[in-house]
Amino acid sequence: MTVIESTPVRTERPDICASAPPAHPRPDGQDRYTISEVSAWTGLTAHTLRWYERIGLMPHVDRSHTGQRRFTNRDLDWLVFVGKLRLTGMPVADMVRYAELVRAGEHTFEERQELLESTRRDVRARIAELQDTLAVLDYKIDFYAGARRAPERTT
Repeated sequence: MTVIESTPVRTERPDICASAPPAHPRPDGQDRYTISEVSAWTGLTAHTLRWYERIGLMPHVDRSHTGQRRFTNRDLDWLVFVGKLRLTGMPVADMVRYAELVRAGEHTFEERQELLESTRRDVRARIAELQDTLAVLDYKIDFYAGARRAPERTT
């Protein structure tokens, strides 16, 4: 089975996200989820989950004896992290590259860090743009609120 990073609660391990994912529906060892259960838990469609697997964004997903996908809590953690990457606006190709680097092992830490730092720079730039936009909106809102309070002119 391919090893993939997950995003559990922060511990002493440096490769873990700062925020905890939602609580898992089932404990480890009893964590075999169907694609419909994962879809309900994540909000992703079954089509999207299959696509993630096909393009290499998901690790190898175990199969039951009948060939049905069986996801684990670790898979759910990975999907939470992928969701965060999607929110950053990271291109799918970069997310797939990151997943490939994770599967390649610890010797890719530096490249993974560079990819995440680049994404962080992009996010910070977008936040600055949004803050500038918010300032313009606040100015206009204050202008209109002040205009309504101004006494009527008599001519």
